[in-house]
Amino acid sequence: MKRRSFLFILCAIILCVSQISQAVTREEVAGIKVVRAGDFRYWTADSPAKAALVKYVETVTNKKSPDFIPAADRIAVFDVDGTLMCETAPSYFDKLMYLERVLDDKSWQAPADMHAAAAERRSAMQEKRSSKLGEEEEEAYQLNAFAGMTLPEYQAYVRKFMQEPEQGLTNLTRGEAFYLPMVEVVSYLASNQFKVYIVSGCDRMALRVLVDGVLPIEPEHIIGSDAWVRASNQGETSGLEYVYDKDKDQLVRGKYFQEDIAMNKVSLIAREIGRQPVLAFGNSMGDASMLNYTVQNKQHKSAAFVLLCDDQQREFGNLKKAQSVKANAEKNGWIPVSMQKEFKTIYGDKVKVEKTR
Repeated sequence: MKRRSFLFILCAIILCVSQISQAVTREEVAGIKVVRAGDFRYWTADSPAKAALVKYVETVTNKKSPDFIPAADRIAVFDVDGTLMCETAPSYFDKLMYLERVLDDKSWQAPADMHAAAAERRSAMQEKRSSKLGEEEEEAYQLNAFAGMTLPEYQAYVRKFMQEPEQGLTNLTRGEAFYLPMVEVVSYLASNQFKVYIVSGCDRMALRVLVDGVLPIEPEHIIGSDAWVRASNQGETSGLEYVYDKDKDQLVRGKYFQEDIAMNKVSLIAREIGRQPVLAFGNSMGDASMLNYTVQNKQHKSAAFVLLCDDQQREFGNLKKAQSVKANAEKNGWIPVSMQKEFKTIYGDKVKVEKTR
């Protein structure tokens, strides 16, 4: 009897340890389903932002409400880095992938100017200072690092990078670093007939791989920074003159075309969606134009939410930035979301900040 009791206890301990050490998987993230207010699990019970969102959704989906919005006009736009996923370990997903390709990938040699630019960016991150390069100059290097890759080759490169551990966080890979409370928001909106779009500064094609099978967002609803797409035998011939060869050509990534940040987000929403959003979610002044464009909506009741990076225990919060964003939220009529106070968890309780960071 004692032996059986001992074995039972031992098995329980082993099971517990295995559960603690197990990472939050993409399959678990994909399984998050929120249809109504009572389905939220990852927000605190007294979250003002969640209460505001639920009230908004219940109002605009009620056909008897004067603020009812037809499903066709229920457009919700989300930033990604710092809004849906980690952006501080130690930087954006696609930026870190670019640095690895240029500085660490032994199978490819970058041009000297690109290598110098990447080295400057890595040094700036390590020294916690701004890069000496301009925003657009650096973005061009970042996208050009993958020029010439076929689309399947690029997708495979992204998937491989997604498997790497998220720096400074235990039990988490880069492809798993979704904010669980915000995944619930995406599910909640999709379940209530909102058309959910991503509008991010991240590489559009990287985003399509990151989101695939995890969030209920179609690839055509993903807007991001872009490189040209060319035919493999096109060379320098203009796209107005070249004819794609069905027997010899395949699609390859070209060079930098456009970065999707700041006012460019609004321009791309107008061009690619063609409807003004009624809901927007961001986390920085790079999202300010998108948030303001949303709350400006005169046809329908609208709202904008902005995350505050104020959690220094479970994430790598920046209180100075959080205070600045909160002040701008009050000025512009955005609804602030405190990650520290309103997120019951961020990545799941199995994920911890490494003490050695």
